[in-house]
Amino acid sequence: MNIEKNVNGTQLQIALEGRLDTNSSPQLEGTLKQNIGGMDSLIFDLKDLVYISSAGLRVLLNAQKVMNKQGNMIIKNSNEEIMDIFDVTGFVDILNIE
Repeated sequence: MNIEKNVNGTQLQIALEGRLDTNSSPQLEGTLKQNIGGMDSLIFDLKDLVYISSAGLRVLLNAQKVMNKQGNMIIKNSNEEIMDIFDVTGFVDILNIE
């Protein structure tokens, strides 16, 4: 998985490419831990994400919990397969998906 991050003031945008699974979720966790402090806006661009596992969902859920305390989090550009996973798992009711 490739992670592209862009910091603009107190906004952190993360674009994910590939598969967010058991093998790659620790990489995203590390990126978030290093960069999320002091941010009031977190945007995930999932345009190039092709798969997300339960481990990846856990990382997004943890990021949402942090951002609930310090700002907001938005998920953008999810493809149909990722949206189906969000829907089946109930994450459409937890995450702010555009």
